[in-house]
Amino acid sequence: MITIKEIKEKDHELCYELDSHTISLWSKKQWANEFRKEGTKVFGLNLSNVLIAICVIQFVADEAHLNYLSVNYKFQRQGFGSNLMSYVLKQCKTSKLSKVLLEVSSKNVIADIFYDNFNFINVGIREKYYKDGSDALLKEKKLI
Repeated sequence: MITIKEIKEKDHELCYELDSHTISLWSKKQWANEFRKEGTKVFGLNLSNVLIAICVIQFVADEAHLNYLSVNYKFQRQGFGSNLMSYVLKQCKTSKLSKVLLEVSSKNVIADIFYDNFNFINVGIREKYYKDGSDALLKEKKLI
């Protein structure tokens, strides 16, 4: 059974564990700090009570910043990421936000296509933004 629910700060180590086995973006301390940021919500997609995907979104004024999205490698390309993204976008619309913003590495072609499928458009580039020298593509989806 698939469930999506908000993850609370006490479970930040579950997020770190999934992250460390996927894109390894944040340390344990960074995960703990992420939960403390004002306006931040962390949503998890569970399959049979096992966390397989995470999305971190931060509400800022009338917009949302998607700070993190990852799906366990074993479960990628099976629709779980799309399921979680649809849920998060619905939460943003319900909150009457005007848009969702994110950034993705220009080298992460699969993620870029994933966001394009949700009608995110490129609105800018941060050149050589990432440690590996790749650019950050700035993407936006208008909600209203």
